[in-house]
Amino acid sequence: MNKPAEVVIEIKGLHTQYGNHVVHKDVNLTIYRGEILTLVGGSGSGKTTLLRQILGLEKLRQGSVKIFGKTNNTSINVEEKDVYQRIGVLFQQGALFSALTVFDNVALPLRELRRFDEKTIYDLVMIKLDMVAIGPEHANKMPAALSGGMIKRVALARALALDPELLFLDEPTAGLDPELSENFVELILSLRREMNLTVIMITHDLDTLVALSDRVAVLADQHVIAVGALNEINHIDHPFMANFFKNIQHKINTNNYSEQSWKTVPTL
Repeated sequence: MNKPAEVVIEIKGLHTQYGNHVVHKDVNLTIYRGEILTLVGGSGSGKTTLLRQILGLEKLRQGSVKIFGKTNNTSINVEEKDVYQRIGVLFQQGALFSALTVFDNVALPLRELRRFDEKTIYDLVMIKLDMVAIGPEHANKMPAALSGGMIKRVALARALALDPELLFLDEPTAGLDPELSENFVELILSLRREMNLTVIMITHDLDTLVALSDRVAVLADQHVIAVGALNEINHIDHPFMANFFKNIQHKINTNNYSEQSWKTVPTL
């Protein structure tokens, strides 16, 4: 008999407020090892804020986040080495350092650890670039010389530099044309299998959402109003959900996705 999947992130009673503006009210969410969970919601629903709070980039005012079994009622200290090394982040625009070459961007987290000599760093960087289909001839290029798709791949290589268990993707296919977007989705799926990644993603792209998501968490009205596989939450009676699933169903119909292809929470 399959045992329940391991909990990687547990959010309880999260409340976020700026002045009189309440963003989150009693938000609860659990993320399991090996799954791809996608956060969706309308503009201003607090998706990016929640991501930043999970990462410890924004202090919690109320509630708690437990990540890899570590908990702190104010914020998660991702500078703690044993946590930091287990997390990779792909920011929406790639966030490459414009003054650093492709090689040095990917090498940065390895150098910050101060554990590897330059020969080892070179080997590791070239392995990561190869994993995301960036050839060695691009290693000495500056970010300004790269296409949008290459920037995404280099940023992904940097996010994977420390062999993380947990990967955060903020709009991973934003700005890519349909073919590049599809290729990037295939790359994420391949890396997820190869590295046994747990992925938390924000995306507005419905094709990306349908292709990647095991579960979807819907933020609306300051709460998580639904969590589950797409075919498990499509009955929720809410204006955002009605419009959301209308668009999702159109994508499923036009792309020949079947209900059987929608994924469920992984088990070990």
